[in-house]
Amino acid sequence: MDKIFKYSDDNKRYHTYNYYLRHKYGGKVFKVPLNADFSCPNRDGTKGIGGCTYCSGKMSGDYAGDPLKSIEKQYEEVRQILLKKWDNAKCIPYFQAGTNTYAPLKTQKALFEKALTLKDAVGLNISTRADCINEEIADMLYDISKKIDLEVELGLQTIYDSTAERINRCHTYNDFLKGYGMLCNRGIDICVHIINGLPGETKDMMINTAQTVGSLNPHSMKIHLLYIIKGTKMHEQFLNGEVRALERNEYVQIVCDQLERIPKETVIGRVTGDGVKEDLAAPLWSLKKFCVMNEIDKEMARRNSYQGILVE
Repeated sequence: MDKIFKYSDDNKRYHTYNYYLRHKYGGKVFKVPLNADFSCPNRDGTKGIGGCTYCSGKMSGDYAGDPLKSIEKQYEEVRQILLKKWDNAKCIPYFQAGTNTYAPLKTQKALFEKALTLKDAVGLNISTRADCINEEIADMLYDISKKIDLEVELGLQTIYDSTAERINRCHTYNDFLKGYGMLCNRGIDICVHIINGLPGETKDMMINTAQTVGSLNPHSMKIHLLYIIKGTKMHEQFLNGEVRALERNEYVQIVCDQLERIPKETVIGRVTGDGVKEDLAAPLWSLKKFCVMNEIDKEMARRNSYQGILVE
């Protein structure tokens, strides 16, 4: 392919996280998912009970470490496994499971400071909810960002409050904007998560969520597929016919439409989701993650399109 897209040196027509990391650090960098055993305000009764209807008991930490082990132990176990695949690679500790700014400030700071000392760590990623950011926490994160490359990941999922209420998200889009603004005002890199296929949402709604988030100019975005995990509230709704899973081609078309409306400078952290095979109820086609990614590549090529083409 002719180099029609600035942020690519392969067949990708969108700004991949892998491209960003390679060009920033000069080699392979991988994220190491960690589980610090943080809870969530819509699980413990502070804002709600049961969590988001799609969320497993591991709170989005299905691939994270064992919370019974120390952060150092979790990190080193995963690092050694991945180094067998990528020799001499650098790492980014990733606090993935739960809401990682939902704890006493002293607890958060101690854990994040500890992560700065981990071997071969060149960055730090912290996943949380925007309604669990306040000025004090934002100041602490700013201090961390002066010591290492920091990215805070905010799970938004949708800009539509009606959907957020339906999935028991327990915060509004305005809540998100407040937390986002606190981090943005301090120059902290932000990654925003969105989910395609949430119950009741149309294709236009999903595209509008991506376009609206893109207009905020976050450092990066993650486009997730809604997959239905056994034992969740959404699984019960799925079995009752209240929720449906997207078809693969339907999903591919939506993602391509979204990419066209996201500024090309925005790094795309992912374009699909991959649930644990044993726990996945639907859609089963999502297990073939690389096939989904290839279909997105082919559709973008078929359109002769690329990320941000409709923004310019």
